[in-house]
Amino acid sequence: MKIKFLCAAAAVATVFASTAAFAEDAAPAAAAPTPDFTVTGSAALVSQYRFRGISQSDNKPASQASFTISHASGFYLSTWGSSASAGNSAVNIGGTEIDVYGGYTHALGKSGLTFDGGVYGYLYPGATAGNYFELYGSLTKAIGPVSVKGGLNWAPKQTYFTAANTATKYNMYKYAELTFAVPATALTLHGHLGHNAGGFNWTKEYIDYTVGAGYKWKALTFDASVVGTNVSHNDATLLPVTTAAETYRATKPVVVLSVTAGF
Repeated sequence: MKIKFLCAAAAVATVFASTAAFAEDAAPAAAAPTPDFTVTGSAALVSQYRFRGISQSDNKPASQASFTISHASGFYLSTWGSSASAGNSAVNIGGTEIDVYGGYTHALGKSGLTFDGGVYGYLYPGATAGNYFELYGSLTKAIGPVSVKGGLNWAPKQTYFTAANTATKYNMYKYAELTFAVPATALTLHGHLGHNAGGFNWTKEYIDYTVGAGYKWKALTFDASVVGTNVSHNDATLLPVTTAAETYRATKPVVVLSVTAGF
């Protein structure tokens, strides 16, 4: 009887051990901890580079790239670069633009709002007199597939405005954006409306707009957008840069095509 009892106990122990091992193997692996730092970037080709509605590449194609290091706390540091216009064009920024900016982004409690703010520097290696910086801030709220964003960029008094002898020694840019991710598709519709006032006026305070659609395929995003301003041909005659035709050409509505690879 003792031998039978020991054999039975051993069998039970074996079954228990096997069951425990099977349960351990079948249990899902623990999720990897979120890394403190995340690195992202992109490279893009665009039919032309427009900034706040105005061509920065003489209405010609441009190549662009970006790189961002983000911390889990919400702080980040980024750089962005683009080929740009130079020489006898309405906007002469020396052929290259390099932006460096850093800030902080974080959800505001249970409001559904996300804040993003920081300092943005615009650097033009081929035309350093145009270098300047801005303070920026925005709020974004997602409502289902719709995302609404509003923000402003403030360029305080600095060397650029005094050297260029602008009528206003600061600049304020305000904007609103609307994005709609079409459900069950890779298509996104987007719109942007901005207002510029101050030292970067284009003959006057002006409005710029963008309306377009993007399609994501694997790591690529294809986009087609109409980009323009409310600067008229008559307004362009008031700006003493190249000819009125060239000045208006930089601001008139155009279709901008782009393909961006992200990682």
